[in-house]
Amino acid sequence: MTATILVADDDAAIRTVLNQALSRAGYDVRITSNAATLWRWVSSGEGDLVLTDVVMPDENAFDLLPRIKKSRPELPVIVMSAQNTFMTAVRASEKGAYDYLPKPFDLTELIAIVGRALSEPKRKPAPLGDDMQDGMPLVGRSAAMQEIYRVLARLMQTDLTLMITGESGTGKELVARALHDYGKRRNGPFVAINMAAIPRDLIEIGTVRPRERCLHRCPDPFIRSFRAGRGRYAVSRRDRRYADGCAD
Repeated sequence: MTATILVADDDAAIRTVLNQALSRAGYDVRITSNAATLWRWVSSGEGDLVLTDVVMPDENAFDLLPRIKKSRPELPVIVMSAQNTFMTAVRASEKGAYDYLPKPFDLTELIAIVGRALSEPKRKPAPLGDDMQDGMPLVGRSAAMQEIYRVLARLMQTDLTLMITGESGTGKELVARALHDYGKRRNGPFVAINMAAIPRDLIEIGTVRPRERCLHRCPDPFIRSFRAGRGRYAVSRRDRRYADGCAD
């Protein structure tokens, strides 16, 4: 059975391009220039996937998305936007969008995302909530930054252990803080640890194990002189931890 894609964008040129590209990929496509028509289609049970711009003449897609997810929680929604900021990607994820595409986008990538969204098992997304901060911890509109925004938006609903790589000063801790501040554990503390500043013999004591257990078997009297206490990893094991300088 051929899937039906509902496309909403107030730009006629973009609607034409998307209609042609998706039709060539084998999908049935319905296009509209406004949110009201899109909502009428969705509420009547039409369509297998929604591809919508954020800013439309009659309604913002971020205001429409909660109604779509409430009415049809398993319907994947891909959000397009020329407002290529970190907060746009975060809001798309917060409102339950399957993915976020900054304009201009690559049509091959779009077709791949549509195919992936339609082939994955349907699941109800877990929204982040309505208490998101309005600040913008990351800035930039380059293609590289747009990819970072999209990856972060997808990861914010997970509890995965991540490795963030990059040269010194490129913003690895900013990325880690963004994952914490806009993720599931944002109500807990964010613990940043500079591993390069901790002597090798003290790393286990200061970060992982309860200190009294480590100090009891440590032969060095200087190290044993440290006051017993809980390691920083133990303190924050249910929260977000950022270990910097591991390679050093």
